[in-house]
Amino acid sequence: MKRAAVITASNRAFNGVYEDTSGQILLQGLKALGYQIDAVEVLPDDIEKIASAIKSAIKDGLDLVVTTGGTGISPLDVTPEATEPLIEKKMPGILEALRAYSRDKVPTTDLSRGAAGVTNKTLIINLPGSPGAAKDGLVIIERLASHIHDQLAGHDHSPSN
Repeated sequence: MKRAAVITASNRAFNGVYEDTSGQILLQGLKALGYQIDAVEVLPDDIEKIASAIKSAIKDGLDLVVTTGGTGISPLDVTPEATEPLIEKKMPGILEALRAYSRDKVPTTDLSRGAAGVTNKTLIINLPGSPGAAKDGLVIIERLASHIHDQLAGHDHSPSN
């Protein structure tokens, strides 16, 4: 069974101003996709704390880390800045797929920033903090993550001659 972590970056959720709906959607959705959830964290919008949680998941050998929140352009949105230095192989196509999938529903999805890629054998994906983005992100994870995990495990997917 593949292991995953969900990290919510939100000062308001961290301080109890509102419930972390997106993190819960990801938790349930990833379970439904067959992941064992090793960690669910709600953190403030703080580069060091977000980076530390991601580093811990990588060190623990988790297969997938999904963050929600902190991908906008406000001064507090720092999730990509916390994530990008930790990624060894960038995978911008994951976020391009998310924007393409979500664009007709939410035109401002094109303003979302994020990082996606792989470090060691851990796939890391930043999603926006809305419940809709979490649901849409699960669609993209379902489409692509299995193939990515296979490749990271060394399975050859090249066409045979």
